[in-house]
Amino acid sequence: MQLEFHQLERRWEHLRVRQPQRQRRLMASLAESGQQTPIVVVRSSGERERYVVIDGYKRIAALEQLGRDTIEATVWAMSAAEALLLERTLRCTPQESALEQGWLLVEMEQSFGYGLEELARRFDRSVSWASRRLALVELLPESIQQQVREGKLGAQLAMKYLVPVARISPEDCVRMASVLVQQHCNTREAGQLYTAWREVARGPRTHPSRAGTVFENATAGTGQSAGGGRSGARPGNGGGHSAPQRPATGGRPAGDGWPAPGTSATPDRKRAPGTGTDGDTNRKGTASPSC
Repeated sequence: MQLEFHQLERRWEHLRVRQPQRQRRLMASLAESGQQTPIVVVRSSGERERYVVIDGYKRIAALEQLGRDTIEATVWAMSAAEALLLERTLRCTPQESALEQGWLLVEMEQSFGYGLEELARRFDRSVSWASRRLALVELLPESIQQQVREGKLGAQLAMKYLVPVARISPEDCVRMASVLVQQHCNTREAGQLYTAWREVARGPRTHPSRAGTVFENATAGTGQSAGGGRSGARPGNGGGHSAPQRPATGGRPAGDGWPAPGTSATPDRKRAPGTGTDGDTNRKGTASPSC
């Protein structure tokens, strides 16, 4: 059926991470071939002519940018909660990050009143799996989660380096995220900055501003060189020197209370169903749209 954009309730758009490059490819496909895959909606319980969007937020945004007035939609005859769970099962994009899983769990908990055990059962996971992802959303500052949603920060980078910082200092976490976004840091540079911060943060607390100096040095040290590329300078440790390189073996003994990067969530043993790869294209006949 054809729906106008004002009939759509975009209630769960915040559960998805924006990917500008994929969005540009999708818009080009829609401009050339038109809409091939309908979005998925359920009827709104409040108004007869309103529909809650389950899947298709990227297509909606692209078609609006192209100046279209209507969009092709498929209506699922089920509750919104059931539709969200089914859509995730059928999704044919690469498996979402633990942070995206956490957003969905929080939404199911807050909007539909699901408890921890019910969430674990619905997602065919352990209670521990559900608990860790809920805690992840609670731990990471909302401003950083918004940067992940907007595509300014990678979800994996945020979980690997920013979550461990947030456990110790939410303020330092926000400042580190700001540096990562401003300097467009890659994973290697983010790891260097995290190492420099950890060396300072676990030292004596006689100079509270030392952690801030790490971020200031990183901002100054990763500027553009005369040739237009990165200078390659490593983040400093607060005293103008490069952060010490951690040895490959014989690191800090276990149990010191300092998180290693990438400890935000234990890797899951069981892969969620329906998480095979898909090119995020505007193709006809796919099992489930990916945007």
